[in-house]
Amino acid sequence: MSRRSSAPTLNKPAGTIGQVFGSRPKAVVLAVAIALTGVTGLVAAHAVSQTQSSSAAATMQVPGSFAELVEDIKPAVVNVTVKGGASGPKGRNFQGLDIPDGIMPRDFLERFFGKESRSPGSGGRMPRTQGLGSGFIVSPDGYIVTSHHVVQHAEEISVVLNDGRKLTATLRGTDPKTDLAVLKVTADDPLPFVDFGDSDAARPGDWILAIGNPFGLGGTVTTGIVSARGRDIQSGPYDDYLQIDAPINRGNSGGPLFDLNGKVIGVNTAIFSPTGGNVGIGFAVPAAQARAVVQQLMSNGQVERGWLGVQIQGVTQELAESLDLPETKGALVARVVDGSPASGAGIRTGDVIVIFDNRDVGEAKDLSHMVAGISAGQKVEVMVWRDGKQKRLEVSIGHAEAASAAVGSPVKKPSDGRLGLSPAPMTPGIRARYQVGEEVSGSVVVGVERH
Repeated sequence: MSRRSSAPTLNKPAGTIGQVFGSRPKAVVLAVAIALTGVTGLVAAHAVSQTQSSSAAATMQVPGSFAELVEDIKPAVVNVTVKGGASGPKGRNFQGLDIPDGIMPRDFLERFFGKESRSPGSGGRMPRTQGLGSGFIVSPDGYIVTSHHVVQHAEEISVVLNDGRKLTATLRGTDPKTDLAVLKVTADDPLPFVDFGDSDAARPGDWILAIGNPFGLGGTVTTGIVSARGRDIQSGPYDDYLQIDAPINRGNSGGPLFDLNGKVIGVNTAIFSPTGGNVGIGFAVPAAQARAVVQQLMSNGQVERGWLGVQIQGVTQELAESLDLPETKGALVARVVDGSPASGAGIRTGDVIVIFDNRDVGEAKDLSHMVAGISAGQKVEVMVWRDGKQKRLEVSIGHAEAASAAVGSPVKKPSDGRLGLSPAPMTPGIRARYQVGEEVSGSVVVGVERH
């Protein structure tokens, strides 16, 4: 079965919303309303504005059914079954997801996976994990995208296609930092597949569909809308999730999130839940991020990222004022790694990186994404804010080893049991502003968490 070359035509309802007065011309209705009520010109103008808004709403088409779209894309969605060792260290949710205390309650933010069960006769050995996840085929020769946390402890992986065929899968590559993985299967004929779409174009309020294998119920279709963009749930250095309200549960991990053109705009990965089930808050890795990762995993089996060699934190309004920054933006350098590209380029602790590779750095996490997307060895210009003015530097980007710590990721927020303070480096500018002598060392407190 091959993928259709064009997007399906959705069934449309016979009418449109907002047709309050039936088929009567809006101008006539407005004129009658004005004559009957004796409204003034000001009210009449407001009425015209309201009528124009209603007219815009009237042009909106609501799909009468998603059935034709589902028929087109469902064959490319698969169920993933995993058998393996223990699920990970204590104090972590499911397959090793580490949730910092104080960010979200550990039991509320969950990756979707299966259950742990002891194998017969296992005695006191570590429990054997058997879990169910989801995935989707992205090439006719059998490459499948799923979630890293579904397969990270896998000893055996199999997938069930929409037509019922069960195939053994091998792990081509995995990327813990974005919770993505690529599997490979071999079939006798070309497989149906789907393409990545434009997640950058997805707006809050846009329709989306999720297809997956919740609780082992394969081929389950749910729908909803994009609730928000750019969510950072503190699960990794490159968090930039789409938040959705389409019902997804355990077993949906790695499943695709579709737009109404049948394109994958996200990979479902986590939910916020006080009950362990869906409460209408789910998170998906956006296609803009997933596409590049998947391409590298398919080609090389691993992901290569650029490395700058700094630890950074966000710029608060208080910090911006203390540094005389014109705007509250950029990434504050909290630490420079010795021998790193940043150190060689002259970047210092206390600098605020405001422009990287000719792109504005709005938030600290923006810099992480920018650096990760630069190839090792490439030279880029960096603009830093230092001592009340901008300074231009040139840095040669290094290579981030897969096993290294996420240096260059934003410094995490204080967790429970800590002081709840937001520190900043003691820079010459801060010393001059607050008349702090050179004999005084330490950090500057620029924020205090309220409890």
